[in-house]
Amino acid sequence: MIPQYDQHSLEDEVWSVSDLNAYIKELFDIDYRLRELLVIGEVSNFSRAKSGHAYFTLKDDRSQIRCVMWSTFANRSAIEPVDGDAIIAQGRISVYEATGQYQLYVERLEPAGRGDLAKAFEQLKERLAAEGLFDPVHKSPIPTFPEKIGVVTSADAAALRDIRNVLRRRWPLVSVLLAPTLVQGTDAPTQIVQALQWLDGRNDIDTIIIARGGGSMEDLWAFNDEGVARAIFRAAHPVIVGVGHETDFTIADFVADLRAPTPSAAAELSVPDKAEMMDHVQGLNRDLVGDMMAFIHRHRVYLNGLTRSLKNLSPQGALDSKRQHVDWLFGRLDRAIAQHLDRAKSQLEISQTRLVSVSPVSTLLRGYAIVKKKEGPIVRSVSDVIEGDELEIHVADGDFDVTVE
Repeated sequence: MIPQYDQHSLEDEVWSVSDLNAYIKELFDIDYRLRELLVIGEVSNFSRAKSGHAYFTLKDDRSQIRCVMWSTFANRSAIEPVDGDAIIAQGRISVYEATGQYQLYVERLEPAGRGDLAKAFEQLKERLAAEGLFDPVHKSPIPTFPEKIGVVTSADAAALRDIRNVLRRRWPLVSVLLAPTLVQGTDAPTQIVQALQWLDGRNDIDTIIIARGGGSMEDLWAFNDEGVARAIFRAAHPVIVGVGHETDFTIADFVADLRAPTPSAAAELSVPDKAEMMDHVQGLNRDLVGDMMAFIHRHRVYLNGLTRSLKNLSPQGALDSKRQHVDWLFGRLDRAIAQHLDRAKSQLEISQTRLVSVSPVSTLLRGYAIVKKKEGPIVRSVSDVIEGDELEIHVADGDFDVTVE
């Protein structure tokens, strides 16, 4: 039980704990220097509650501070740190009144050092934009029906498998030529440029895809290299860049002829969809048949009009005969057109069956042979040969000569 004091027995006012914590919180909240600040430190005790809120501690070699990141911000964060990560946290300082503990209420996280990378990114982006490297006038159209696509990526990357799977599903007619390269690290930019230049120097490439899966800004930094950007700009072939995820942007994206949000999307944008093309062709076929039928109908109506006009200018019998013949011809044409589509559907299967049934190879494989006279016709009867005739015997795997005895 809290003891009761006579207010006149003490010179100072007596505060309740709640009032004191509330007052201290108010002091924190009105200090503009604590409303928005950046704090760098090492993460420890990171956890996510069922509510989605994140709780962790930031520490250095001398101190530590408790941090809270509400789910609204945590779910949008580009990174989710683990214990030991060095990060920069942006947020505000306030007091949790229930415990009287002051905390950093975090709104955004980024890896330590990322601020320098972001600054370098913006500087290079502004300089290249000023030079016109991002200008749409320099961007080439992507071929609609490519036969071969060059891919610049790591040979064992999931991005390559995704690209191949998409191309195989959407447009199996296209082939892929890989120019393997590192896609991360200090040596990656040089290798990416060399791989791109090798593909661009070929005359059998229609489109080039530069791809890499997702990662942090540091992981994707090779695609923010100025040399890579200028190599893409100088490429004679159209270049599609699909690096990272939908929210990731690199300098290469801005220079490319087409930016794709992911490697799979880059593959989708590089080829048509065979299913859509088949639907389009079938639609054209239906339109063509409809136009043909309408054409025939119009000319039939026109011809019938001419026939009626000529009725009084020629013998009635001849005119009736011609008119009947014309109707017969048009009826035959109608039936032929109606049957044409059905025959076309089965023509390939019938042709294949016929070829197999009449193939001499099939007959020879069953043990039969073809007997011919030297420089002469095929022998079909014993009466076709006499003693001494030289014959050629053809079997499944070759031929040999014999003499009739």
